[in-house]
Amino acid sequence: MRLSGTRALARCLAAFLLSAALLGCASNPSALSSAPSLVTPRDVLALPVSPPNHVLRYGEAESQFGELRLPDTAGPHPMVVLIHGGCWSKVAGARFMGAMADALKADGIATWNIEYRRLPEEGSGWPGTYLDTARAIDHLQVIAPRHNLDLSRVLVLGHSAGGHLAHWAAGRHRLRQASALYVSDPLVPSAVINLAGRLNMTAGIAEYERLCRGPVVRSLLGGLPDEVPERYNDASPQRLLPLGVKQVLIWGEHEEFVPAPLVRRFVRDARRSGDDVSLIVLPGVGHFETASPASVAWPAVRRTIRELLALPASSPQTPADRL
Repeated sequence: MRLSGTRALARCLAAFLLSAALLGCASNPSALSSAPSLVTPRDVLALPVSPPNHVLRYGEAESQFGELRLPDTAGPHPMVVLIHGGCWSKVAGARFMGAMADALKADGIATWNIEYRRLPEEGSGWPGTYLDTARAIDHLQVIAPRHNLDLSRVLVLGHSAGGHLAHWAAGRHRLRQASALYVSDPLVPSAVINLAGRLNMTAGIAEYERLCRGPVVRSLLGGLPDEVPERYNDASPQRLLPLGVKQVLIWGEHEEFVPAPLVRRFVRDARRSGDDVSLIVLPGVGHFETASPASVAWPAVRRTIRELLALPASSPQTPADRL
């Protein structure tokens, strides 16, 4: 029996991603050979992860839930929303950010590690993946009173594809009302940390999809920029500027998925719009170090989180190029 176009694309995408992304094949082999010590997805997934305090649903679909971890202190708790990457596909899940969630809990910070519908799940892509992200973040307003969460100190942090979703979430209050992604009165975070996530969805599509080993951008948004231009505009943090939210971008020196020229262009445009934005470039770091609390990148990530949540510094600064 012949598959429909949509089902065939989904199955092809799943096969590509399952065979490559979490095996660390999504990086350029020549880059890996020149920097053999770079962290891989397997390294991150090998870190021990403790069960969350609560697993709470924000919707009825299988993937519409979040893991809430609470520190032992009384609160009110500053909060970090964690959003995992994985090319917006089901090859990765919330467990990828579990070790970071544990580290932040030990540091006295509550975390809401969200799951969302990913390619090729039913309801994923446009607009479902974005609406899940928004709904999960807004769900904090429902659970905050019971768990003593401080909604005046909510930081959204995402890695890779999750970095894109985090940065988009920080600017979604800027969406036009006609957008399929628009919701009224969204929870606007106090700050966002983007760990190597896409900023302009129209830029570098071919190379990004090559690294992800599948047509993930086109599948996420339902076409190319000339076919669905309004979707690319609504999904791109760069097109939503100014965001009016403090933004910190933490990149590795050996980053491939979102190359340095693209991120520097975003920083330039964001500053010109009046936004408060910083770029931290970590030497000797690739794409996955920033997601691991066991890597050399963690002191810089941890320090930035504590600064943005107005918590006292408790560790020396990691060497970095802050621009």
